[in-house]
Amino acid sequence: MYSLSDFDFDLPPELIAQLPLAERSASRLLQVDAQSGNLALTDRRFADVVDLLSPGDLLVFNDTRVLKARFFGVKETGGKVEVLVERVLDSRSVHAQVRASKSPPAGTQIRLADAFDVIVGERYGEFYTLQFPSDVFELLEQYGSLPLPPYIEHEADEFDETRYQTVYAKEPGAVAAPTAGLHFDETLLDKLKAKGIDTAFVTLHVGAGTFQPVRVENLSEHKMHSEWYTIAQETVDKVRAVKAAGGKVVAVGTTSMRALESASQSGTLEAGSADTRLFITPGYAFKTVDRLITNFHLPKSTLLMLVSAFAGYDNIRAAYAHAIAHQYRFFSYGDAMLLTCTHHA
Repeated sequence: MYSLSDFDFDLPPELIAQLPLAERSASRLLQVDAQSGNLALTDRRFADVVDLLSPGDLLVFNDTRVLKARFFGVKETGGKVEVLVERVLDSRSVHAQVRASKSPPAGTQIRLADAFDVIVGERYGEFYTLQFPSDVFELLEQYGSLPLPPYIEHEADEFDETRYQTVYAKEPGAVAAPTAGLHFDETLLDKLKAKGIDTAFVTLHVGAGTFQPVRVENLSEHKMHSEWYTIAQETVDKVRAVKAAGGKVVAVGTTSMRALESASQSGTLEAGSADTRLFITPGYAFKTVDRLITNFHLPKSTLLMLVSAFAGYDNIRAAYAHAIAHQYRFFSYGDAMLLTCTHHA
């Protein structure tokens, strides 16, 4: 059994990517291959992914779109407030993190962006229900700002508004980007299609909990954050066809992986929508995904545990040590890895 300290590592701060590269597919790609029992680490360019996948493989992307979910505001008392929308509940209400000197009680009115007022409702754990005066999505788009991850030190600008979205982002609802997808541009997608590599989509709205480190040494005590996903029957049909033909299902990002594996808990992938709290740690047997494209993750994070379960704990430790030694760029705007599953169901 692994514990939290097994997933810690020292990362030089200068390796945390603060800005995206000018060209999406110009990132580096670390190919991690342990299929023969011998670990091979190969330094590549991300655009090489075309050569590393085979005709008949299926890339599964997460088409969530990042909301302009961050607001600064003031309470009626004049106290300053920072609001991060976590989930849109319906056209007029959200769950949100509210940072203030004092927790606002139900009924409190908060003015956001000096533009409109929201009313604080019931509290659910760390989140508050906020009632908006009109359509949530319209107000977010007009007055909100893009919520860059806490380790990125600049305020979001127009460049971030483009580059912190995937080129195929479609369904609004995330507060963090599915960052493995940021490496794909239209040219690369066209090359993959021309080679006979198919694509499919799931939607998983990434929550702010994705950045939260695990805080308990005993991993069985960790309460996983909840995220909403949906998988269409068309995607299920494509996965089944690829499996039947002997091709590989390649998840683009840990969020696509979580959606696919959450919908495979019966043993086979099923269409539908649900909240998932699936916490994947070493020992988990993967039911649907064969390969994974993913960025480098934070120490002590659930995502580091997930990739360790997928490609093998020792293999990931070695890959991360290699990436640090060779100065790969880490986290959301950083470089990527291509992993192969070592523990299928």
